[in-house]
Amino acid sequence: MHDLLIIGGGINGAGIARDAAGRGLKVALCEKDDLASHTSSASSKLIHGGLRYLENYEFRLVRESLGERETLLRAAPHIIWPIRIVLPVEKGMRPSWMLRIGLFIYDNLAKRAVLPGTKTLNLRNAKQGEALKEHLKKGFEYSDCWADDARLVVLNAMDARDLGANIMTQTECVGLERKDDHWVAILRKQDGLEETLKTRMVVNAAGPWVDRVLGISGKKPNDSGIRLVKGSHIIVNKLYDGDHAYLFQSPDGRVIFSIPYEDDYTLIGTTEAKWDLDNGPVTISHEEIDYLCDAVNEYFKKQISSHDIVWTYSGVRPLYDDQSDNASTVTRDYVFNLDDNEQAPILSIYGGKLTTYRKLSEHAMEKIRHHFPNMKDSWTRNSVLPGGDVEFETLPAFKEDMVAQYPWLDEKTIYRMVTAYGTKISKILEGKTNIVDMGHHYGAGLYEAEIDYMEKYEFAKSAEAILWRRSKIGLQINPGQVKALEARFCLTKAA
Repeated sequence: MHDLLIIGGGINGAGIARDAAGRGLKVALCEKDDLASHTSSASSKLIHGGLRYLENYEFRLVRESLGERETLLRAAPHIIWPIRIVLPVEKGMRPSWMLRIGLFIYDNLAKRAVLPGTKTLNLRNAKQGEALKEHLKKGFEYSDCWADDARLVVLNAMDARDLGANIMTQTECVGLERKDDHWVAILRKQDGLEETLKTRMVVNAAGPWVDRVLGISGKKPNDSGIRLVKGSHIIVNKLYDGDHAYLFQSPDGRVIFSIPYEDDYTLIGTTEAKWDLDNGPVTISHEEIDYLCDAVNEYFKKQISSHDIVWTYSGVRPLYDDQSDNASTVTRDYVFNLDDNEQAPILSIYGGKLTTYRKLSEHAMEKIRHHFPNMKDSWTRNSVLPGGDVEFETLPAFKEDMVAQYPWLDEKTIYRMVTAYGTKISKILEGKTNIVDMGHHYGAGLYEAEIDYMEKYEFAKSAEAILWRRSKIGLQINPGQVKALEARFCLTKAA
């Protein structure tokens, strides 16, 4: 008998699995696809307070988010690091005084020990203004953090497993039946095989499918329910030099990020459009592409069009429906719906954001504590994720140590691996003395030894998982190399 069955392998599900397992609960997690294969790999890759949420008076959410930035930076400095964001002042948009007041609140709403505060920029003589159009003369630069969202999910799942949780990917929950003081779940693998699992409680962290999970449990959805909002991003070749990002205002009141991405590219996003699960695959529309290109073209000297796009991705945000008429103003806060009337409860999670997943997990544990009075206290605030046992201030020195220790491996490949695995890079490279020991090279510094690690420790079961979630090497290899990697997984499954 398990204590918790968590349905959903996104950031909330993985975070709750880790927190609960660390408190001594017997945990199982099932995900119908791969970890982070939907919403949690389709974010803007930021750990941020949400500057524009201040306009909607969401001070609690912003304060909590701001407080989490440095907590998560300390927990995973290899996949999360500080980033400075430039906000140009544009005539006809929010005035300079309003932006400065908002940034003052942003700087002081939560304690900040590491990240520097806001400074004012003269864009005509600052490096940050070189890529911008001449009419933009003033701006502000403030701090947030960048994150590899999909790897953040994987690291939480890895830690949960190491703490005793049973992490089951490619496993869909197709039936839930309440039996007095427990649930009986029917779990179906992708090969069609089914098994049953007994659990005292269900945590419904299915994101966009949260109401469908409630349906198979026989429960009615929350009255307010969920609002699905599609967000799309585009990737283009690098538009400017520097490791800073930009935040651009749009005439419709929204904001657009432009962020350095994978060394050679620029990430631009995001859009917000109503979505329905019956619409089919989540993909970017021509209208969204035009919107994003037009938005950044108002600010950058270098103009882009759809022809410059090298990759796109889209995801559906499962926002709590607060009855707002505008998708941009729908709350990004999270809401718990606990069916606590019987001995076998089910907790459904609505909303949330990447930045607040750890606090959401803590709050979920407090919500259900009365069902598990013997579970341990909260513990994740001062803990590190796998590979994160290195200070972010010393990460550059750690990279150089790895370069010196493995001089036969391309320096760029080592840098990439350090910023993916942190100190766990030793699991891949230990015992290797030359490039031949790394095994077959699939392109862009991806060797068999690294793939073996992803399979063994990171739940990777497909070429897509390797190329687009455990890494972004898919941006750099050619179709023939992709086919070779796909063939490798086909042979593995056949064996």
